[in-house]
Amino acid sequence: MAKRTIDTRGRSCPEPVLMTQNALKTDAELEVLIDNPTALGNVSRLLDHQKKTFRVEERGEEWAILVEA
Repeated sequence: MAKRTIDTRGRSCPEPVLMTQNALKTDAELEVLIDNPTALGNVSRLLDHQKKTFRVEERGEEWAILVEA
């Protein structure tokens, strides 16, 4: 299955969390692009709660959360 990219940049919470949660219903591997630390923390907590394996890559002033299948 191909990795899907969810671009949450420019959106404020809870929208990044909801976008990620909806994507997890159909996709096992995700790349979530985030541009604010609050959304980063909230999406990370969602993934922890759902027991997903993921890593965070810092990309300048933005982050990418890579969710593994």
